[in-house]
Amino acid sequence: MASVSIALWVVGLLVILALAFDFMNGFHDAANSIATVVSTGVLKPQQAVLFAAFFNVVAIGIFQLKVASMIGKGIVEPGVVDHHVVFGALIGAITWNVITWWYGIPSSSSHALIGGIMGAVMAKAGVSKLIAGGILKTVLFIFVSPLLGYLFGSLMMVAVAWIFRRTSPIKVDRWFRRLQLVSAGLYSLGHGGNDAQKTIGIIWMLLVAGGYMASDATAPPTWVIFCCYIAIGAGTMFGGWRIVKTMGQRLTKLKPVGGFCAETGGAVTLFIATALGIPVSTTHTITGAIVGVGSVRSPSAVRWGLASNIVWAWIFTIPAAAFVAGMFYWLSMSLF
Repeated sequence: MASVSIALWVVGLLVILALAFDFMNGFHDAANSIATVVSTGVLKPQQAVLFAAFFNVVAIGIFQLKVASMIGKGIVEPGVVDHHVVFGALIGAITWNVITWWYGIPSSSSHALIGGIMGAVMAKAGVSKLIAGGILKTVLFIFVSPLLGYLFGSLMMVAVAWIFRRTSPIKVDRWFRRLQLVSAGLYSLGHGGNDAQKTIGIIWMLLVAGGYMASDATAPPTWVIFCCYIAIGAGTMFGGWRIVKTMGQRLTKLKPVGGFCAETGGAVTLFIATALGIPVSTTHTITGAIVGVGSVRSPSAVRWGLASNIVWAWIFTIPAAAFVAGMFYWLSMSLF
């Protein structure tokens, strides 16, 4: 009886840690949802975070749990995950998030979590227990999602420039200040829909490993879903102001029309990825879209040196989080 009670406490603490990661994910990635709408002056920062948080939570009723299923069942073979693996994965992801947030680097919370899972599993059972197909899809979209964001953002910018070529800049600015509220809302929906599901997936994985859910269950408990969406919305409300400056001001200067095109291009990419059940990075996506919009105006409008630094952070995210997760897996095994 005592051992059952201890096991339940361990699972409960890990669920809280997972929700803390989800909150941090919202906090860290809030910049991606609101950077453009803040930098163009359409909304004040306080208004923007509330706006984005609302749509993060509303996404609960729009998207199927395909991304959660990929995290919970598509990355690691059944039976490998235990509470030590989940602990290592979450600490690895949280550590990388804190480091990149501190230095204002727009990295991927999503890939930090996936790297954490990979590192902890490899520390326990080696590479053979990873599911190659799920890993390859995730790694591929590190490159595909910013490219799609770039493509859709630049195409939107070209289309808008052609459609409004005979309209005065003052009218264009006035119209797109309103339209940017639509694009920001859509992007925040995509952010909530894809990112909250990653935490749902790891809690799902934990509950199955602990015997609290059947391995063939088609969905986690409803309370898990609601808690994860609320946690990411709450994190977004507190925002990540260090990264807002990088994304909205330092990478390229945006006007409302550019912000609309970047957010719409990013939103389309996130909707596609979520429909396919592929966990992608909102950071990668919006960065690609912002660069696409800036490069249409003029290649020199983009600070390519800063963009290359961001790309290096993307490349190091999975191995760095995996390394930390592996260490904390062994620490957990030693202590518990």
